This record gives sequence, C-alpha cells and structure tokens, in this order.
Amino acid sequence: MDACRWNAAANGAATTSNRSARSTGFEQPTALRAARRRRALGTFAGLLAAALLPGCSQFVLLGLLIGGPPHIEADFDRETGDSLVGTDKKVAVVCFADPQIKMKYLKVDVEVATYVSRLMQLNRINVIEPESVRAWLDEHPDWETADEVGRSLEADYVIEIELRDFDLYEPHSATLFRGRTTAYLNVYKLQAGEPADRVFSRDVNFMFPTKVPRSTYESTEMAFKREFLSRLGEEIGFMFYPSYNGDKIPWAS
Repeated sequence: MDACRWNAAANGAATTSNRSARSTGFEQPTALRAARRRRALGTFAGLLAAALLPGCSQFVLLGLLIGGPPHIEADFDRETGDSLVGTDKKVAVVCFADPQIKMKYLKVDVEVATYVSRLMQLNRINVIEPESVRAWLDEHPDWETADEVGRSLEADYVIEIELRDFDLYEPHSATLFRGRTTAYLNVYKLQAGEPADRVFSRDVNFMFPTKVPRSTYESTEMAFKREFLSRLGEEIGFMFYPSYNGDKIPWAS
C-alpha cells in the first residue's frame, strides 16, 4: 500500500512539473538533455575502457565509480572563491538591449533574461522569477543601477547583461541562420549598509552554430531563435555552474 501511495505521489509531482513548464512557456533545453546523455555514455565508455586495461586503470575505474566524470569549474566560482549553486543566495538576472536591437527583436532583453534564469534554476541556483524582475523593471522605467534592482527585490547578487549586438542571420544573407551576440556581463554583490560591489565581469562574444551556418530551409526563424537563445543561455550559464567536456560539441552545426 505504501508503494502505491509513493507511485501516485511521484506521478502527481511529475504532472505538476509538466504543467508548470507549460505554463511558463519554457521547456528544458534539448542541449541540456543531450549533454546528460553524452555524459552518461562517456562515463560508460570510460568504465569499459578502464575495465579492459591492466595496472593503474583499476584506480581510474574506481575514481569514475565514486566521483563520476570530471567537470569544468565555473568561471565565477574560480574567480571569486564563491558559488551560487545549491545555496539560498538570491540572484536577480537583468538584461537590457541597445534600442537598435529592439527595433528588430522587440522582446530580446526579456527572452535572454528568461532563458538564462530558467537554466540557472535547473542547475540549482536560487534565481528570482524572471516575471517578478520584469514587473519591477516595467514599474520603474527610469532605473539606472543594479543596486536599485537588487535591493528592491532583496537579491544577494544581480547579474546584469547588456546586449550590444544580436542577430539570427549570417551577415549579408537572408537564407542562412547563424546567431551572433555581443554583450557585457557584470555581477554585483549586495550587502546591507554597503554599496553594490562588482565582483565578476565578462565580455560575451557568442556565435551559433560555431562551424557552419544553417539553411533557412531547415528551420523556421522562430524555431531557430528558440534554439539560439537556449545555446546563449548555456554559454552564460556555464559561467556560474559546472559544465562538462563535450557539452559544446553539438553547437558546431
């Protein structure tokens, strides 16, 4: 009987999760699911190879069994000595775009902030709901600093993304998709009684696909835009949570 109750609860939780995903309009990116499959396959291949080799390979096998595949430390953690993953520190993600960009891509600032926020949430970072951040920004159109946003939303950190360039097409082409973004990223730490402290900065120069453009006959602009935003969200997200060797291999085409 207890097992039945457990199964029913689990099914109910899964249904609630699916409804939540549909209600926000955001689904777990294909890239994240694919990366997990690649890591599982990579771990299996490593275990198999270690089992077939003599000598010290047995220690490699033991290490993989205990710790799993090695990961790449996030730039933020390495540079600041701090981490946002698995803590109760509240993070607000703010994005704003050059007016010329918004003439062509009207809601790109909202979309980038949403994708980055959702990916961080999936990776155990306590991000304030992007709708709440957007509501505050809409109510305070004259805001100027990350300090204002963060203190109003009671955030511990504000991730500020300034889009300087954004396009979905290969230059001088209307038939080839190749998303490009140039942006400035700054992270501010907020503490009571002290001005906001900029603790982390990066220039973002991102292109997808990385190797060859994609024909517009293979996808609609809307579908490609969703994929590009997912990849861009991962590129920024990997600065704050661990990634794995091979995560960016599917970005080639």
